[in-house]
Amino acid sequence: MSQPAPLPRLLATGLLVTGLGVATLVAASLGARAQNTEDGQPTVTAVQMATFMTAAVGQPVQGLIWRGGIEMKSTTDTFGGLSGLGFTGPDHRLVMVSDRGNFVSGQLIYDDQNRPLSLVGVKIQPMQNSKGEELPRQYARDAEALAVIIRNNEPSAVRVGFENLTRVADFQLVDGIPTGPAREVTIPRWLTETRTNASLEAVCIAPPASPVAGSTLLLTEGVIDGDGRHAAHLLGQNDKGPLSYISSDGTNPTDCAFLPNGDLLVLERGIALFTFQMRLKRVPAAAVKPGAHMEGEVLLQSSGGDIDNMEALAVHTGPDGRTRITIVSDNNFNDWERNLLLEFSLPD
Repeated sequence: MSQPAPLPRLLATGLLVTGLGVATLVAASLGARAQNTEDGQPTVTAVQMATFMTAAVGQPVQGLIWRGGIEMKSTTDTFGGLSGLGFTGPDHRLVMVSDRGNFVSGQLIYDDQNRPLSLVGVKIQPMQNSKGEELPRQYARDAEALAVIIRNNEPSAVRVGFENLTRVADFQLVDGIPTGPAREVTIPRWLTETRTNASLEAVCIAPPASPVAGSTLLLTEGVIDGDGRHAAHLLGQNDKGPLSYISSDGTNPTDCAFLPNGDLLVLERGIALFTFQMRLKRVPAAAVKPGAHMEGEVLLQSSGGDIDNMEALAVHTGPDGRTRITIVSDNNFNDWERNLLLEFSLPD
């Protein structure tokens, strides 16, 4: 996991922005060989993305407003496989989970036009099991989802969903960084026994405005009922039980996040004609309840070079005070896939 350094220290080490729009944190010098910071953590370079589906920053793109994005790269072979995302502290600090059982944390920096510019202060740290030991093998490390737990109006922990060895666990936040041993969360037996790489794909926690406030939604990718719906479950004290989700043809859910008003966003991903597809859907707050068959309206759909293997979704407040929708791709540690971070907002 990556722990962001305080911003003054980051700026002191040097933030280099070139005319090509490449931003990188340079640790010791401005040389191209600078790969890690002085404490051995990775350097991540970021190339700004000016347009999305021909829309410039601030322009509408289908049901959203394009706010900018970055392509992230690192020579460190543990950076990648980003499958879940949450914002955990002030100044746009975030945490992601990777397919290899790591927390990847950092601070998202914006430029003077409130566009994503770079990811700085990056640290990558292995997750621990309930005994405080590193996860023993890849089968147990396949983290796919992350949700931030809010207590007393402050982020206090993250809730992580895993596939293959399907389970959910909480990790305490210290200064916005997950740390310490996992605290296992009880989930339905049918889900625990679904030990595939298409089991638990999305975890999100309902906000105070939701009719199911405080409940955790667990959403599967490949557990399909007889009517073609994705199995899901609500964990909560008052609102709990099974429900399901109806995806579009050719795409399956990969993550979820709630808007502040309680509406649910679901990110779907698929492959067609050797290219990735993405859909982002909005489910009304009242439709998220035990026994429901949830189905959303499409806010955004895309394929081809504007996107990649989009897997992670989060909602947070941007530097302009607007609610931002952030989507991150999983490069599966392949050279031919990219780590993208895309941001949108809802129309006024």
